Amino acid sequence: MVSKNQKKLIRSLYQKKYRKQHGLFVAEGKKVIKELLEANLRLHSLFTLDSSNFDNIGMPMYNVTEEELKQISFLTTPQVALAVFYTPEVSEIKSEGLVLALDDVRDPGNLGTIIRLCDWFDVKNLVCSMQTVDCYNPKVIQATMGSITRVNISYVDLREFLMHKTLNSRVFGTFMDGNSVYDEKLPKEGIIVMGNEANGISMDIENLIKDKITIPQFGSDQQTESLNVATATAIILSEFKRS
Repeated sequence: MVSKNQKKLIRSLYQKKYRKQHGLFVAEGKKVIKELLEANLRLHSLFTLDSSNFDNIGMPMYNVTEEELKQISFLTTPQVALAVFYTPEVSEIKSEGLVLALDDVRDPGNLGTIIRLCDWFDVKNLVCSMQTVDCYNPKVIQATMGSITRVNISYVDLREFLMHKTLNSRVFGTFMDGNSVYDEKLPKEGIIVMGNEANGISMDIENLIKDKITIPQFGSDQQTESLNVATATAIILSEFKRS
């Protein structure tokens, strides 16, 4: 049975300030939870309809009913399990290879997808502005499908970070008026900046970017204003890796 205190704690973790206060976050679904456990993230508590899905965990695992799981789940249709994990320590940002930087990406689904893309394209470091959505938001965790365990995610003052890095690294940014990414000779190392869903890259950050690139539009009507930031990230990372 889920106690009142457990329910209160879990529900509070929907908000960033309580995740930060408690140093905890929520993950839902058997696959995601297993990925986090295999990555040796420290488990706080696990609530499941079927304990046989999680061998040799022992306590703190609790068998719950569908109704109890529904009461603590953040999903419209709860999955078979919900777990609370301790937030891991952030590792140092390493400059080797490509570093992806996000300037004020707000949508949890977009961030979750971008984390999966970093995992897919072997981008080890994802740097987020302080205004970017929290990577431990339950919707982000769900969208990563476990990839969050294989990407080092840091939240920084992005302007200060780029000012320091431009001394030794090429910084690329995506703009509507940039050079076609298909025509550029792209390096194996560097920083790629992706902007906010509605406003793109902010002026403060744009002023630090020398290499402006774009994904050219091929549609004859040319009426689509822009690509979704996660879709654009997939194309950009693919071109960098292909070249």
